[in-house]
Amino acid sequence: MASWNPDAPCSCDCFVSVPPASAIPAVIFAKNSDRPRDEVQEVVFVPARTHAPGSRLQCTYIEVEQVSKTHAVILSRPSWLWGAEMGANEHGVCIGNEAVWTKEPVGEGEALLGMDLLRLALERSRSALEALHVITGLLERYGQGGSCREDPAPFCYHNTFLLADRTEAWVLETAGRLWAAQRIQEGARNISNQLSIGTDISAEHSELRTHALAQGWWGGQGTFDFAQVFSLTQQPVRMEAAKARFQAGRELLQQQRGGITAEVMMGILRNKESGICMDSGGFRTTASMVSILPRDPTQPCVHFLTATPDPSRSVFKPFIFGAGAAQAPQVLSPTFGAQDPVRTQPRFQTQVDRRHTLYCGHQVALGLMESEQDRGQQLRQKQQDLEQEGLEAARGLLAGEWAPPPQELGTLFQAFVERESQVYA
Repeated sequence: MASWNPDAPCSCDCFVSVPPASAIPAVIFAKNSDRPRDEVQEVVFVPARTHAPGSRLQCTYIEVEQVSKTHAVILSRPSWLWGAEMGANEHGVCIGNEAVWTKEPVGEGEALLGMDLLRLALERSRSALEALHVITGLLERYGQGGSCREDPAPFCYHNTFLLADRTEAWVLETAGRLWAAQRIQEGARNISNQLSIGTDISAEHSELRTHALAQGWWGGQGTFDFAQVFSLTQQPVRMEAAKARFQAGRELLQQQRGGITAEVMMGILRNKESGICMDSGGFRTTASMVSILPRDPTQPCVHFLTATPDPSRSVFKPFIFGAGAAQAPQVLSPTFGAQDPVRTQPRFQTQVDRRHTLYCGHQVALGLMESEQDRGQQLRQKQQDLEQEGLEAARGLLAGEWAPPPQELGTLFQAFVERESQVYA
């Protein structure tokens, strides 16, 4: 059965702060995407579109039915696949996913990746709850499966999701087609590579408990604890390590409760001591995202994305949906069409160079930071100065002190990408 290596590094961390945990009247979302260390993550803007009746949509491995209208999205995704590790849409919905293994076996066949489910939900929903319904509906119809790594050896897992909008957040945890969800209306919450929903279940698959009962995982009496019932009895080393990371993330959120801002979330994502900012065992944090989702619907949501590895040495750049929003070419990887190793059979027998322009410049900068102390410090200072400009622009915008035309808002991310590219030139 296509499965996983117990010693394979695998991690991600998602965070959300819902007022009154946030310092401002906004939901704050954040995620580190931890992936194979040489994998390139690109930032892709896809505008809203309409589709002809009966249209089909090619995802990473399988086709699904297309809907009549899809919303504009900004995605941070491994450049070889269709879906995304994290992203947002024009209605202020944000989603991040995590790998998880449970008592429910990982299937052999190719289906929808968790990353495909994430993108489909962003393209098809106007709220976090609607996104949850999109994911669970697709899960029921198509299932989840397929290798999640660009490698001949299959690497498969099920998924958990953190979904947020301007008013609330949801944690959705899956085991095959089964699932449980928890609504977060206030406070702070994080997820890592483990089941974390216990008895506080807000919604669930109609067959969740009957299946657990039939499998002998639950006796049918007393309270039903989803994480306890569906988690593996004997956890591999890497999943045990995720427990410590989950606890560290929860403590970091609690320490800042009531004062959580975008900057606080960026600091948590940069925390290396906890392992949240990862660089070990062949995996590292390949991209990061922080979003501000104001309660006031007249205020724009601001999404900060790195498009480069290691948030402790990257720039969070602001993206705002606006009339001028377009693809920034510097963060778009090359494409290979029908000759792409993900398209040819058998898959992943060859490797291609997926590095985008900003990634290449950033890799040179990382090398200088490690090898030349003075030059490295200068580069890091320039990164920090640029990031502060973006944060100040967001603060001014949300405070009503800066009101540029929508065209200028839409091109903000492109402008910051260009300036960061100049730093590395």
